[in-house]
Amino acid sequence: MPTSRNALDILARPDDFDLGQPSIVVLVGDEPFLALHLLALLRERLCPDEADRTWAWREFGGDEPPDPRDVLDEAATVPLFATATRAAVVRNADGFVTQSRTALEALAGAPRGRRGLVILEVRSFPSNTRLAKAAAAHGLVIDLSVPEPADLAAWVRRWADARHGLKIAPATAELLLDRLAGNLGQIDQALARIAASLGPERQGRTLEPEAVEDVAGSPQQRSAWGMIDAAAAGDTRAALRQLADLLDAGENPIGISAQAGAVLRRLSNAARLLALPADGGRPPGVEAALKAAGIASWPKAIAQARGALGQLGPRRARQLPLWLLDIDRSLKGDASRGLRARLALERLFCKMTRLPADGRPAARSHQERSP
Repeated sequence: MPTSRNALDILARPDDFDLGQPSIVVLVGDEPFLALHLLALLRERLCPDEADRTWAWREFGGDEPPDPRDVLDEAATVPLFATATRAAVVRNADGFVTQSRTALEALAGAPRGRRGLVILEVRSFPSNTRLAKAAAAHGLVIDLSVPEPADLAAWVRRWADARHGLKIAPATAELLLDRLAGNLGQIDQALARIAASLGPERQGRTLEPEAVEDVAGSPQQRSAWGMIDAAAAGDTRAALRQLADLLDAGENPIGISAQAGAVLRRLSNAARLLALPADGGRPPGVEAALKAAGIASWPKAIAQARGALGQLGPRRARQLPLWLLDIDRSLKGDASRGLRARLALERLFCKMTRLPADGRPAARSHQERSP
């Protein structure tokens, strides 16, 4: 992809965003939250008067590629009196780019002048094409992906303050990212719910994780996290009860397994770190190992993870990836639905049941063994 700007950086500091005079703008990536807000920002810059947007901003669907003449004619029309800049936006434009590459190359390779511009929303934009090189010369390419090195927790804090008037602690941002799997759209919705639920006495105060835990995610997501916490703590009866409720409510067993896997792999990684020799990279303590394994660094999360790691023990904790691999194969094979899927998840939770002090399963009574 050609040299581009990152959507996260632009949205974090929109006042610093200089659109310039591009003949073509390309939004590249598959993050719908970033695409939505970037398009809103571009519309605001190009058509600051809302009354102009009905004629100056036109969107084309890309599922069935529009006629390139319609798109280019829309952008080429010069307004006589209005100050708004015309924009022709093609959503899901990968097919349109393939079909209209020659015309787009000619557009991107020339200065815009007084004409409008074309905005393309695509999933990929290879840098070795003539169109990409022309867009780099006379256009603007914005990367919609979330880069690995990005400090998303810091970005979430800035977004919460700028968009929702919320001041949240670093650990609170980490909780939202962890519980909502980095889904920026769901995080934004959670922040909106938090802002709406705060009373006057809490507005303006920095929110700790405990203040938002009960509204981070949908009720089903929160039930799933409670189920996983219970299973990791060895409370199998509570975990199985919540599992039954989730499955009866229509939750996908594979989705439940994925949520559980995200937590359990971190516990396993912490156990592996603690098993390293002192001179081979072993962290100085359990808390340091948990943080290095990706556990959110707020007190309740660390305490829960420490308790889960202690009750599982080193051997079972290191076996978690194998158990997760087995259940993944089962859920994608013969146990993909119905009672078999429930049984596969129940077996996983039963393997994590809290053991007696001697580390061995309790012997069943004669009555329990009888049919």
